[in-house]
Amino acid sequence: MIIHKSSEDYLEAMLMMQEKHGFIRSVDVAEQLGVTKPSVSYSTKRLREAGYISFDGDSRITLTDEGLKIARHIYERHKALTDFFVHLGVNEKTAREDACRVEHDLSDETFNAICEHAKKSRQ
Repeated sequence: MIIHKSSEDYLEAMLMMQEKHGFIRSVDVAEQLGVTKPSVSYSTKRLREAGYISFDGDSRITLTDEGLKIARHIYERHKALTDFFVHLGVNEKTAREDACRVEHDLSDETFNAICEHAKKSRQ
């Protein structure tokens, strides 16, 4: 199944909320992504239908195994790219923003080459 960039962004934000708060609420996701609560409602419905998240009795969001796998993949790319850009001399805010833009579209081959280059340059 093809997952869209916006869905990856939502899953990544949810993982970040889980790590930060120990739980995921729609309002926190909306704040993290800078979107409206109705946008989060629409997207979470789609993510639930796709099997990436579920809701508990308190309307808290839980990442399914598949959703967690995707979220971790994107989040790891984001962190690695941010670190790489900072190492190149880019300020941290810009590095995070740029990492968010390219984390979805960068091929695995190019990402792996960047990681290998970064690893070698730090030795």
